Amino acid sequence: MNYTQAVGEKSTVKLTISFSEEEWQDAISKAFLKTRGKYAVPGFRKGKAPKPVLENYYGKAVFYEEAFNYLYGAHYFSIIEKEKDNFTAVGEPELSVEEITEGKGVVLSAVVPVKPDVKIDAYKGLKIKKYEYNVSDADVDAEVKKLLERKAAPVEVTDRPCENGDTVNIDFSGSVDGEKFAGGTADAYDLVLGSGSFIPGFEAQVEGMKIGEERDIKVTFPEDYQAENLKGKEAVFNVKLHKITSKQLPELTDEYVKENAGVATVTEYREKCRERLVKQAENRSRDETENSIVNEICKHATVEIPDAMVETEIDRMVQDFSYRLMYQGIKLEEYLQYTNQKMPEFRAQFASQAKQRALSQLVIEKIVSEEKITASEEEVEAKVAEQAASVDKTAEEYKKSMDPRQLDYIRNDVIITKLFALLSENNELYTDENSAPAKKPAAKKTAAKKPAEEGETAEKKPAAKKPAAKKKTEKPE
Repeated sequence: MNYTQAVGEKSTVKLTISFSEEEWQDAISKAFLKTRGKYAVPGFRKGKAPKPVLENYYGKAVFYEEAFNYLYGAHYFSIIEKEKDNFTAVGEPELSVEEITEGKGVVLSAVVPVKPDVKIDAYKGLKIKKYEYNVSDADVDAEVKKLLERKAAPVEVTDRPCENGDTVNIDFSGSVDGEKFAGGTADAYDLVLGSGSFIPGFEAQVEGMKIGEERDIKVTFPEDYQAENLKGKEAVFNVKLHKITSKQLPELTDEYVKENAGVATVTEYREKCRERLVKQAENRSRDETENSIVNEICKHATVEIPDAMVETEIDRMVQDFSYRLMYQGIKLEEYLQYTNQKMPEFRAQFASQAKQRALSQLVIEKIVSEEKITASEEEVEAKVAEQAASVDKTAEEYKKSMDPRQLDYIRNDVIITKLFALLSENNELYTDENSAPAKKPAAKKTAAKKPAEEGETAEKKPAAKKPAAKKKTEKPE
C-alpha cells in the first residue's frame, strides 16, 4: 500500500491510496469469509458455497464493497495518525473508488475534512466591551425570599385581580390570522405570572385579570421560536381566568433561618446570600467579558470552516438540548412532535451559533499557538492543590480520586486562564456606563473556561421550556 495527499477545496485533504493486486485479492478473501453466510446458491447449504461459485452466481463484484471497507478500516486511521503533524481530521471522510484494474489492484480515495488554518488580522489593541454585574440589596432580598418560599402556604385569592407572582388557572386558545394552530389550546392550565414561561407579553397582559374574566391577548412569536410556522407571527390568545392562588410567606426570623438554612441569624444568612450572589456576578461578568473578547477577535479572523466541524458542534448542541429536556421529563422526540418540527429544521436552528463556536475555538487555538502559551507542571500542580483544598483534601488524596482526563482539563484551564489574562492586558476594555476604558484586570483574577465552551454568542438558543405535553397543547412560550 502507498498513498499520496493533496490539498483540496473547503479545508479538505484528498488521500489517494493504492493497493497492489495481492493486497486487493487478500481483501476480497477476507470479505468472502466475513459475508459468505449471507448468500445462498442452489445445491449448497447457505454459507457453504465456495468463493468462485458465489462470484459466478452473484457477479464478480459481490465482495467488492466489503473488501473496500476492509481496506479503508485497515489503513485509513494509520494514515491519519502518521500525518497528524501535517493535518488534523475533523470529520468522517468522503470515500470513493478511483480505479479497479484487473491484475493491477485498486486505487481508493478519501476526501478528509481537516482543521483549517485561521488568519487573524488583529487580536491586540482592540476596543472591547467589558461586562460588569453588581449585587444590590434588592437582589439579596429576592434571594432571601426564596428561602421563605420553601415553606410558603398557598392561599386562594378572591378579593383582588391577579398580580405578578400569583399562580393563575386559565383556559387559553391561540390563533394566527384567525386560524387556530396545533398545540395552541389548553384548559385549566396553571401559570405562574412573572415566571417567563410563556412568550414575551403574554403574562404581563394576564396580570390585572379577575376571576371569571375573559380577555383577548395579542402577542408576537419570537423570530427564533421553535415552531417554524409560528416564527415572527402575531397571535391572539383568548384567555379565561378561573382561579388565583397566592403564597403566604412565613416570618423571617433567626429561628427560621437556623432551622432551614443552618445559620444562627438572619443577618448571617443575608451575608451568605450576598457572598454567593457576588460570586455569581463575578463569574457572569468574567464569562461574558471573555466571550466579548473572543467574539470581537473573531471579527478580525478569516477562515474556511469545513461543514464537518459545524455539524460536530451542532451534534453537541442538540445533545445538550436533549439533556436539558430530560431534566424536565421530556424526550427530544416528544419535543419535536409538540413543536411540529422535523430533525433537519431543528438542527438548522443551531447552525449559525455552531459555526461561531467552531470559529471561536479555532481563534483560541491560533492565539495560544502564536503566543506559545503553555502550562508548566508547577502551575498544574498548584491548580490541583487549589481544587483539593476546596474539598478539604490533600493534593495527593485528590489526585488519587481524579479521572485521568481531569489533569488534561486542568492543564487546559491553566492555558486558557493565561490566554485571557494576556488578551485583557493587551486590549482596551470599556463598560457601557461611560464608554471609557475600564481598569484592566490582573492576570491572577482572570478565570478560565475550556475552549470547547468559548464562542458562546448572544444568539439565542431554542429554549428548553417544557411544552404542555400532557394536555397535548403548545403553550405560548
